[in-house]
Amino acid sequence: MAILLVEDEPNVVSVIKRGLAEHGFEVSVATDGLTGMQMAIDYPFDLIILDLMLPNMDGIQICKRIREHNDQVPILMLTALDSTQNIVNGLNSGADDYLVKPFQMIELAARLKTLLRRRGGEPKPAANIYKIAGLELDADAKLVTLDGQPINLTSTEYRLLEYFIKNQKKVLSRIQILENVWDIDFNLGTNVVDVYINYLRKKLDKNNTSRFIQTVFGMGYIMKDSE
Repeated sequence: MAILLVEDEPNVVSVIKRGLAEHGFEVSVATDGLTGMQMAIDYPFDLIILDLMLPNMDGIQICKRIREHNDQVPILMLTALDSTQNIVNGLNSGADDYLVKPFQMIELAARLKTLLRRRGGEPKPAANIYKIAGLELDADAKLVTLDGQPINLTSTEYRLLEYFIKNQKKVLSRIQILENVWDIDFNLGTNVVDVYINYLRKKLDKNNTSRFIQTVFGMGYIMKDSE
């Protein structure tokens, strides 16, 4: 299920994207009102999450414009303003539901699934087993095997491998890896990414003949089957 998130707070965006990905959603992001409105009109999203307070155009205006073009897509309004009037204004503008910040991710996911069921759609369950060549990661059991043999990983090594295998064949920069594995949203000049990739390589690479995680010079790393 494709979701459009229109939200200008980076921390909120990061938390929502990560949380919804675990529930099987694909999330696109717009960080200002005008961009969000245009994306909502131009692309067939299954659901829209819309913040009330946004740069350039607020959520009420965006919601009204979306409804002029599409009266079917579910819209959930996020607001830090929990007054009755703000909630009523959001619903009257065309929103199907609202959620007051701060909120728990489990509640957001539940509300989205309810909205989708009402509109005849429901997210497909996320795949919990990821494979590449002879490497397999079971995200439910937190188990990693290579050619059927278990691989013992630390919690950080596991999170790093999980991020790579879920994004295999994509070039991932060090900044992206820091943000998604260590929750660091800027480069502190640390070489922790390179250190832990070397740890993983020693545990995963077979007889030094293949490398699941390969360096893309000047850009970052990529996970792919080199055989």
